[in-house]
Amino acid sequence: MEINIKPHHKRTIENLTKEYRKDSRFLALIIGGSVAKQCARDDSDVDFMIIATDDEYEKREQNGDLFINRTDLCDYSGGYVDGKVINLKYLQEVADRGNEPSRAAFDGAFISYSHLDHLEEIFKEIHVYPEKGHYERLKSFYCMAFIQNWLMGEASRHENLYTQTRAASQLALFAGRLVLAHNRILFPYHKWLIHYLEKCPEKPSNFINNIEAVLKEPNSINADQLFQSLRDFNNWGITDLEAYSWFMTEVEWSWRNDKTPLEDL
Repeated sequence: MEINIKPHHKRTIENLTKEYRKDSRFLALIIGGSVAKQCARDDSDVDFMIIATDDEYEKREQNGDLFINRTDLCDYSGGYVDGKVINLKYLQEVADRGNEPSRAAFDGAFISYSHLDHLEEIFKEIHVYPEKGHYERLKSFYCMAFIQNWLMGEASRHENLYTQTRAASQLALFAGRLVLAHNRILFPYHKWLIHYLEKCPEKPSNFINNIEAVLKEPNSINADQLFQSLRDFNNWGITDLEAYSWFMTEVEWSWRNDKTPLEDL
């Protein structure tokens, strides 16, 4: 598939490639971000990952120097390149056990140059929705959405603005993650959530509008409208009592089992 890239972003990628292709410290250059996802604005930066040799990576890791940010490779106003220095081990770890945002970072990403064999094969392994634990994730996201809707009701009743605002944000997040998981689409982290929800073929009617409504006006009416749209959309097979019980044991008591918070999965 041909990637549609704005001319000034193309020139920046060419400059970036020319700058590092012959540098023996770096083995490959991967273009990602909004440019690779084909939703860049005229003033968007060019995001990239550059694969360093193990020696170079270790030196940079010890010095806390794992980012490359430059304006001199761009010829447009406000332009810059923004890169992460990684190594081949990192890519292999993402392919083996990366979380959803780490995998989603490679959606649309392409190799600008490479001195490595089999890099394309690793790419294919990375950008795959993890089927293992799919139902458990659906249940988790539904239960969190259920609890946040309940919490919004309590916050509105007590006129607790902080809790209303947080409940709205969390409800939007987990309602969105539930729909992404239903469509088997990787969670791209918060910046890209709405963009990826727009691409979901199966979602409740007016879903994006309902999310925006509860974020703009965090109250129980808008929250309930969003949550009920999820219930009407699909039978998730989870009772209210099961949702309450899940929240208590898996969130409030997660510390008992040294579990990673759900927001980070």
